[in-house]
Amino acid sequence: MKILEGNYQRNIIIRALLLALILSGVCLIVFPNPKEYIYGLAFGTSINVLNFKLMAITMEKAVHMPQSRIKKYVMGNYSVRYIIYGIMLSISAVADYINFFAAVVGILMVKIVILSAAFYDIILDALHKKTK
Repeated sequence: MKILEGNYQRNIIIRALLLALILSGVCLIVFPNPKEYIYGLAFGTSINVLNFKLMAITMEKAVHMPQSRIKKYVMGNYSVRYIIYGIMLSISAVADYINFFAAVVGILMVKIVILSAAFYDIILDALHKKTK
């Protein structure tokens, strides 16, 4: 997978932020009052990138821990990440200046980038095999 070459965390984060920017541009064109959609996308994407980075830090630390502490450490950080998501979704649902559904789309940005990169690589491989 080409996205995993080099600094894959950085590549995924940059692509997620670029995708959020592109979707924000689409919101500017499509919606008459795009502020709440852009705020939702920015809020959801920033929390998603933060949680992705926290997950990476957790895994890097867990690799060097004694095996008896790994499960507690990883489960604790997993819980913290989902508490952050819960707080973020609660704020998005209550605040009228943030669109809840745009915030949910923002939460999915890293997943969308990773899955689309996998499909992109599959399509490229199929095209290369077809041309040979």
